[in-house]
Amino acid sequence: EYFGHQPGDGSGDVFFHLDPLWADGNVDFVGVDLYVPLSDWRDGNAHLDALAGAASIYDLDYLRGNVEGGEDYDWYYADANARDVQDRSAIADGAYGKPWVYRAKDVRSWWLNQHFDRPGGVESGSPTAWTPQSKPIWFTEFGIPSVDKGTNEPNKFIDPKSSESRLPKFSNGRPDDLIQRQYLRAVLGYWADNNPVSDLYAGPMIDLDNAYVWAWDARPYPAFPNNRGLWSDGDNHRLGHWLNGRAGTRTLASVVEEVCARSDLSAIDTSALDGIVRGYLVDEVGSGRAALQPLMLRHGFDAVERDGVLAFRMRDGRAPETIPAEKLAESGEIGGLVERTRGAEAETTGRVRVRFVESGSDHGIAAEEAVLADEASHAVASKELAMALTRAEGRQVAERWLTEARVSRDTARFALPPSLLHLGAGDVVRLEDDPLASYRIDRIEQAELQLAEAVRIEPAAYQPSDIADDLPGGTAFAAPVPVLPLFLDLPLMRGDEVPYAPHLAVTAQPWPGAVAVYASASDDNYAFNTLIDRRSVVGLTETALGAARAGLWDEGPALQVRLLSGALESRSAEAVLNGANVAAIGDGTPGNWELFQFRDATLIGPETWWLTGRLRGQLGSDGLMPASWPAGSWFVLLDGTPRQIDLASGERRIARHYRIGAARRGVDDPSYRHRVAAFDGNGLRPYAPAHLRLSGAAGSELGLTWVRRTRIDGDSWDLPEVPLGEETEQYQVRVRRGNAILREASTTAPQWTYAAAAQAADGAMAGDVIEVAQVSARYGAGPFRAIAYPV
Repeated sequence: EYFGHQPGDGSGDVFFHLDPLWADGNVDFVGVDLYVPLSDWRDGNAHLDALAGAASIYDLDYLRGNVEGGEDYDWYYADANARDVQDRSAIADGAYGKPWVYRAKDVRSWWLNQHFDRPGGVESGSPTAWTPQSKPIWFTEFGIPSVDKGTNEPNKFIDPKSSESRLPKFSNGRPDDLIQRQYLRAVLGYWADNNPVSDLYAGPMIDLDNAYVWAWDARPYPAFPNNRGLWSDGDNHRLGHWLNGRAGTRTLASVVEEVCARSDLSAIDTSALDGIVRGYLVDEVGSGRAALQPLMLRHGFDAVERDGVLAFRMRDGRAPETIPAEKLAESGEIGGLVERTRGAEAETTGRVRVRFVESGSDHGIAAEEAVLADEASHAVASKELAMALTRAEGRQVAERWLTEARVSRDTARFALPPSLLHLGAGDVVRLEDDPLASYRIDRIEQAELQLAEAVRIEPAAYQPSDIADDLPGGTAFAAPVPVLPLFLDLPLMRGDEVPYAPHLAVTAQPWPGAVAVYASASDDNYAFNTLIDRRSVVGLTETALGAARAGLWDEGPALQVRLLSGALESRSAEAVLNGANVAAIGDGTPGNWELFQFRDATLIGPETWWLTGRLRGQLGSDGLMPASWPAGSWFVLLDGTPRQIDLASGERRIARHYRIGAARRGVDDPSYRHRVAAFDGNGLRPYAPAHLRLSGAAGSELGLTWVRRTRIDGDSWDLPEVPLGEETEQYQVRVRRGNAILREASTTAPQWTYAAAAQAADGAMAGDVIEVAQVSARYGAGPFRAIAYPV
């Protein structure tokens, strides 16, 4: 409609009826709904486009060539009968030599030229108001249904409730997501490469920044189309124009190219591959061959070497070459012209099962089977595909695999003369003595003659299936619940952590998926801080845990823990000594956590565990160990799931606001938890000294000694002394009576003298304690280790 009005009533009228609108100064662009055909495809290989050399309807060169060519550009069909027999009429303008006025596709000529109305078929002497190249063209809408041969008529759609519901011409009505992708690639790619620039506004003719594809639905995928009870048009998605659920797919050719590139294989040809990959998991350490094999099973293609190039071809069995008997060569290695063999029935499975990830739902594991009608052995051949498929696709893979296994029992050997040197592995042939059977050549042995080994195939097994797709399963929507966040200001565990940044453990039931952490200096203007994608193993103790010596196995009563989420496992003593089963127990405040390890975890009830064989006060946390952790203390498994949040060094010990909740919800969502916390940066905290010794008697000079510990690289037995781990060696010594400090002193050596006169001045007495802490220039004093004043 953008280009003009031609009533086709025999009057010869040609009117550019919208030119006053396009020329109006209040209109900035020419808007075009672009639903133009890019193909005139039929089944088989005898139609004109296939005979002209197009490899398939998915051939990008073929589709791009029809953006400014083909139907509605070079030719048209006079009526339905002409279309059926492909009797094409050229689009011409014998009167004025301007065929573009009749070409609905020819936006270029329309944009570049002046327009002259033709009332009664006679061109006016003056042009319309349109100024050539004056305004850009926007594709206000364009797209294509995801249905077989959608490029024949992109404007058609399927909706049983609509009187305009139609399949594209010559479509069989099967779903085809690839044709949608190829259509969009052809249109966008062609105009990106063939877009003239205006002499008037110095911009492109087609403004591709304003090319709008129909359609992206605002309803969330896959709730739409799966929730048919809520949205009754969900059935239409299967063959519709929607991009939802399709835009993230990849072409099979692009995936194969990427696999080959990772294997440093560049001499490849993927032009003959057709297919869509919805999702595929590739083992990082696997070979390229191993990565290609599941794709080959799913899509049915081969890799053959031709002239130094690895060519990938679909196993579609199309266009077989018939070899007359007189063209076959005689060979002493073959009995007769053709040697046929059929494998034993017992060696063929009658049941196959394919497991895959179900696409279009929660990506759960699904399985489809195919069984021969006469199957009696009950033996099953199974294959797991780490790729996303619909149920129908999985069933088609199983049926094709089963068919291949059955018909490939039939093999043929024959010799080819030099006149048939063009045949090679992957080619499909028919032999004159059995013209109904197709054979795929799997192997060619070059000798005086070409000895070919071929297997029988069933071409129909490779054609798209009419299998109806099941509605994908999925869990019902659950509104996000608030998460439980626990900050843990911990010592260094591996040594490569940020020493002043706390860890955050998060759990929820049900788990909402990724959890976002936002931070701010006040309770507004929050900025994103961290994303936590896994749920931590968190619980509460149901029995008390008394103090125990650090560095020794604690074989005391079991610690009973009820988990809110997750599970525990027992590990060997050696594994524990090597760092397994590290956990934190504390009161829930950020800085008050003891780290311990456990050897044995015994499930005694639902979510309830006994933990025995413990190593207490690990990584310097013995300095925080109370006389007893009461029942109701928090338990967090430190298995790498709790992760550090972002915190600047200068923000240590400054209270900051945090909002924590489901990442798919906004920071202002009511489900977000608000926390205000300040962190000491306990990765910088020195360990408490060990082995305090007091010499002398009360009232006389007392000598106090201890052994320094380190928070960094302190586990080596090869060093004469553990690293200092701090800028300088410094200790703080205190004499304390209850909460009252009687004396405080500093020393730079692991010893201190308490003179008799000082004791007298302090009034030191039995019941007082002397305690020592190592001091860090960045952190301050660490935990104190105490010894009683002598009686």
